[in-house]
Amino acid sequence: MSKSSEQGMCNSELPRFLIGSEGEESRELDETDMRNFSGHYGEEDDEDQSERQVVVGICSMMKKSKSKPMTEILERLCKFEYITVVIFPEEVILNEPVEKWPLCDCLISFHSKGFPLDKAVSYAKLRNPLLINDLNMQYFIQDRREVYRILQEEGIDLPRYAVLNRDPDRPEECNLVESEDHVEVNGEVFHKPFVEKPVSAEDHNVYIYYPTSAGGGSQRLFRKIGSRSSVYSPESTVRKTGSYIYEEFMPTDGTDVKVYTVGPDYAHAEARKSPALDGKVERDSEGKEIRYPVMLTAMEKLVARKVCLAFKQTVCGFDLLRANGHSFVCDVNGFSFVKNSMKYYDDCAKVLGNMVMRELAPQLHIPWSIPMEAEDIPIVPTTSGTMMELRCVIAVIRHGDRTPKQKMKMEVRNALFFELFEKYGGYKSGKLKLKKPKQLQEVLDIARQLLAELVLHNDCEIEEKKSKLEQLKTVLEMYGHFSGINRKVQLTYLPNGQPKASSEEEDALKEDPSLLLVLKWGGELTPAGRVQAEELGRAFRCMYPGGQDSCRSLGCESPIDCGDYAGFPGCGLLRLHSTYRHDLKIYASDEGRVQMTAAAFAKGLLALEGELTPILVQMVKSANMNGLLDSDSDSLTDCQQRVKARLHEIMQKNKDFNEEDYSKLAPTSSPSLVNSMGVIVNPVSTCDRVHTLIKSLTCQICKRLEDPKSADLQLYHSETLELMLQRWSKLERDFRMKNGRYDISKIPDIYDCVKYDTQHNSSLGLEDTLELFRLSRALADIIIPQEYGITRAEKLDIASAYCLPLVKKIQLDLQRTHEDEAVNKLHPLYSRGVMSPGRHVRTRLYFTSESHVHSLLNIFRYGGLLDEQKDEQWKQAMDYLSAVTELNYMTQIVIMLYEDNNKDPSSEERFHVELHFSPGVKGCKDEDNAPMGFGFRPASSENHEKQTDPGSLEDLSQDEPDRAALTEPVSIQRKSPLIRSRKAGSMEALSESNTSSRGLAYRIFPSSSRQSPEIKPSGLGAQCAGLFSASFPNLRDLARVPRKKPSSLRNLSSQTGFEGCSLVPSIYPLETLHNSLSLKQVDEFLTTLCKNGSETQFKRLKSLSAMFESHSQPSIDVDNQDTPVSTPVRNQPTSQSLWYVSAPPSTGSSAGPSSPSVPEPSSNFRFNSE
Repeated sequence: MSKSSEQGMCNSELPRFLIGSEGEESRELDETDMRNFSGHYGEEDDEDQSERQVVVGICSMMKKSKSKPMTEILERLCKFEYITVVIFPEEVILNEPVEKWPLCDCLISFHSKGFPLDKAVSYAKLRNPLLINDLNMQYFIQDRREVYRILQEEGIDLPRYAVLNRDPDRPEECNLVESEDHVEVNGEVFHKPFVEKPVSAEDHNVYIYYPTSAGGGSQRLFRKIGSRSSVYSPESTVRKTGSYIYEEFMPTDGTDVKVYTVGPDYAHAEARKSPALDGKVERDSEGKEIRYPVMLTAMEKLVARKVCLAFKQTVCGFDLLRANGHSFVCDVNGFSFVKNSMKYYDDCAKVLGNMVMRELAPQLHIPWSIPMEAEDIPIVPTTSGTMMELRCVIAVIRHGDRTPKQKMKMEVRNALFFELFEKYGGYKSGKLKLKKPKQLQEVLDIARQLLAELVLHNDCEIEEKKSKLEQLKTVLEMYGHFSGINRKVQLTYLPNGQPKASSEEEDALKEDPSLLLVLKWGGELTPAGRVQAEELGRAFRCMYPGGQDSCRSLGCESPIDCGDYAGFPGCGLLRLHSTYRHDLKIYASDEGRVQMTAAAFAKGLLALEGELTPILVQMVKSANMNGLLDSDSDSLTDCQQRVKARLHEIMQKNKDFNEEDYSKLAPTSSPSLVNSMGVIVNPVSTCDRVHTLIKSLTCQICKRLEDPKSADLQLYHSETLELMLQRWSKLERDFRMKNGRYDISKIPDIYDCVKYDTQHNSSLGLEDTLELFRLSRALADIIIPQEYGITRAEKLDIASAYCLPLVKKIQLDLQRTHEDEAVNKLHPLYSRGVMSPGRHVRTRLYFTSESHVHSLLNIFRYGGLLDEQKDEQWKQAMDYLSAVTELNYMTQIVIMLYEDNNKDPSSEERFHVELHFSPGVKGCKDEDNAPMGFGFRPASSENHEKQTDPGSLEDLSQDEPDRAALTEPVSIQRKSPLIRSRKAGSMEALSESNTSSRGLAYRIFPSSSRQSPEIKPSGLGAQCAGLFSASFPNLRDLARVPRKKPSSLRNLSSQTGFEGCSLVPSIYPLETLHNSLSLKQVDEFLTTLCKNGSETQFKRLKSLSAMFESHSQPSIDVDNQDTPVSTPVRNQPTSQSLWYVSAPPSTGSSAGPSSPSVPEPSSNFRFNSE
C-alpha cells in the first residue's frame, strides 16, 4: 500500500509494536509506558492533546499474534498517525491477573487452543475497551450446535442437519438407528452420503460416509498433517461414542469456498480443493495451502454481512458450500485472516484502522477526519490478438472396458415374490428395480427358502425352476457381499403370465398373473477400464489452451519456475482448474461401470490421487437425471420393436445374401455393414458355425476343469473356470432355441464374451477363439448398429427416443457459455501470478452407455446438420463414420466452442463450433483395417501464427510462476498411453528431426492457410497426440526434468498398451468431423430436432430444463437488488461494542469494489469479491 494513497496515516516507516512484537523480547508494561501510550486515562495538559494515541491491544496466544498475516496487518495499522499497537505477552495473559494486563482503548482478542477466554472476558468488563470481536460470542463459536442454531435464527441457508446428543440427562436427543445406507437421528433420516461432525468446533475429525452403490466406506477429515487433510477408510459404520451433528452431504464438485469478513461491509472469498476429494493438500513453494480468490454473488455478500453481525465478530471466517444452485454455510470459524494476499492485508488494515478511529477519535478529541478515497477502477479483462478463445468443451463418452454383461430371466409366481413386489411399490408402475443390498438380500432369502422347500418336499407347488433358482442364489452369493454396482434384480408385472417365447420358458402357457424376474450381473468396470478412463482423462487436458506448451517455451530453466504443472502436456487445463477459471460438471448414468469410468476420468483429468469413491461422490452427478443418460432397455419403442423383428426375419434366411437383402439390411450402403455381410455370406450357416465353435469352447473349458493342474487357475479379474464355463454354457443353450432357430438378440452377448476372453484370457490358449471372434464380430457389426434403426428415418426416430433430453442439454450448454453465470470465478483484483484472470472455460462431460453414443452419433449423421453434397468436409466425415465398424469402449463425441473476440458480438462468426469423434478402444486385429480419418484439426489453430501479443488470453502457459504452484508433479508415463497409426503430416513423421528442437514448443498448431476443406492438414491431434498419438514424449523432452528420457517414437508407435497394465488396448485418436460450424448453425439444428420430438418427450424435457436451471446459480445484477443492503442501526448499549454502530451513509468504506465490472449501488456496501 503506497503512502501517497493513504490519507490519515503518518509517514512513519517503522511500525510501533510496543510489547511482544517481532524481533523483540516480551516484557511487562510499567507505569511510564502506560502514561506515554495511554495518556487519555490520566490528566494531561492541553498541549499534549495532539499527541494522544489510540492504543490497540492484541490479546491472543503468541503463535497467533506473531503469525505472518497478523504481523503484515499490524505493520499497516501502525501507519495510521494516531494508532499504536500493543501486543500482550503470552506469559502475562496466562499467568498475570487481568488487573496487571496492559491498558488499551481497543481490544483485538480471540480464542485459540490454550487461550484463557474467561480472563479476556473479565478484562473487557474491567477496562471496557472497544471490542473488535465480541468475546462472549466466542463461547458459542466453539460449539457447532450453537453455531447452527444462530445461523438458523438469522435465516442463513445451511445443510439439513440433526443433532445427536449422547447426554444421559437428555435421552430423548439420543435416538440413532443405523442402516446400511442411511441413519435415522431423532426421527430425521440421512441417506448416504452424509457428514458426521463432532459438536465441538475444536474437534476437526469430520467423517463423510459413502453409499454402498459408490463403493461404501468413509472419508476421514482431520486438521492438516503435512500434505494430507483426509484419508479414505473402508469403515462404513458411524461412531458410537460422543455427540455429533449429522448433515446432508452437499455436492460441491470438489471445491470449498472460505469467506473472510472485516466488518459487515467487506468480504474476501477464496476457493480451495475440498479436503474430502482425495485428501492431498496442494501447497505452494513456501508450503502454504494453495487457494485462489473468487468472486461472491450479491446474495453471498448479504450472507457474509449476516454472519458477521450475528456472531458479533468484525474479523470472521466462515465456510461456504456452493451446491445445486445455492450457497450454504457449514462452519463459522471466528477470527481468521487470509494468508498470502497483500491486497487483503492493505484492505484489512484500512478497514480496521478507519473503524477504530471513527469510534474513538471523537472521544479522545483526536483531530482525525474520515478519508475519502477514489474508488478502485473496475478491471475488465480484454483480449488482444487474433487467436480464438476456447469457451466450452462438451464430451459424450462411453464407459471403459467391462466384464461381460449377463442376464437371466425367469417367470415367478410364488407369493413371496409378489409380497416383495408390493413392499417396494412395484404395483405403482408395474415395474421394480432392486439394487440396494437390503433388497438383494431379501431376494436371496426367498431363493434359499424355496430351494430348501424343494429339497424337503419334491412335490410341493413351487413353480420356479430349480436350476434357475439355484442360479439366482449362486449369482447373489458371489463376492460375499452386495453392491448395487455389480448386480440388480428387475421385476415386471405380467397380468396374464408370460407367453412361450424361447427355450427358457415353460411349455405350458399360464394365464394367471405372474412376475418376470430379470437378474443382471457382470458388466463391471475392469482394472483395464479404469486405466483407459484415467489415461484418457490425462490426455484430454491437451485440448485446452496451454495444454501443449512446455516450460521451455517461456525460457525457464526448470519446471519449478513455471509451477510444477509445467513441463508436460495438459498443464494449461490444470492451471485453469486450480485457479477457478474452469467450470466443470461431470454427469453419468446410474450404471456402476459408467459412474466408475467418470470418476477414473476425473482422476486423470484433474491429477487427483487415491480411491475413486470420494471422487465419484463429489465430482460425478448421477441422481435424478430424468432420462438424460439412462434408458430402460427393456422398454423398447414401437419403431425399435419393428426394426428388431425385421432384423430377426432377415437373419433367419438359410441362403446367401442377395441384392434384395443388401438393400433391406443396408439401405444407407454403409461400407462397414456391406463388408460384414460379405464375411457372413449366409446368416444361418454362419450362426451354425458360431454355435459349433461355442460348443467346442465349452468342451475345452470342461476338460480344463477336469485337469488337476487347473484347479486353482485364476482368470482375469478374479474369474474362475467354473464361472467362465457358466457364461459360455448359458450362451450355448440360449443361442439356439428349441425350434432350431437362432435367437439373434444373443449375438451381442456372444461377441461381448469372446472379445473379453480374447483380450484378457488369451493365456488359456483355447482353440478356435479367433475364428469365433471374427464371425461373431461380423454378425455383431450388423445387429448392434441396425438395432438403432435400419433406414435413416428409423435411426432418427430411435435416436430421438434415446437421447432427446441429452440433445437439449447440449444445446443449453452451448447457449449458456457466453452468459455471465455465478460459478466459482477467479477474482481479477486479488489474483497473483495469473495473467488472464478473465478466462473462463466451461466443460461438460457426459458418461453413458452404448445406446446413447449410437443415438447421438445418428442424430449428427442423419439429422440434416449439413448437406454432404455441398460440404466436402462433411462428406469426408460421413465416409469416415460409415467405415467405423464398432463404437467401442471409451468412444467419444466432442463438441468444442470457440469465441473470436475480434468479431462483432452480434456476428455469426463470433462463436465457432467444432465436432470431433473417436471410436474408442482399439479392438483385436484392428490395425490393418482401421478406417483412416483426417486428424484432429481445430480451426482455431489456423490463426496461431497471426498471434503476436504474448499477453493474449489464449496463451495460458504464460501465467506468471507465482508461489501458488503445486509442489508435486503429476506422474507421467514414459510410454505414450494411447497410440495412433502413422499418417502423413502427423508428428510421428516430424518427430525424428524435431525432438530436440527448441522451437517445437512454440508450434502448438501447424501453420496453414485456409485451403479447400477437403485437404485441411492434421493439427493438434497429430502434434499433440490427437489427444493420443506417440508425440506425447516430445513435449516432455523440452523440460529439463530429471526423468528418464523416453524411448524413441518409432519404438513407441509399436507398443500396444498402457505401461504398467498388461493387455490394456490403446485408444483411437480424435478425428475432426467438422471445424467450421457457426454456433447459430448448430443451435438451429438442435432446435429443429427438439421441435420434432413427441409431446411426451417435451414434457420430460421441461422437467429436465427446470432441474438443470437449479444446477447453475443465476447471475445477480447488483444494481437491481430489491433487498436492502444495510441493516438498521440498533440502539447503543452502555458497553462499547462495534455491533451497535453503523457507519454514516456518506462515509467511504475502504474495501474494493464488489465486482470488476458492476458499479456499486451504495458506498456503504462494498466488498472485494463476488
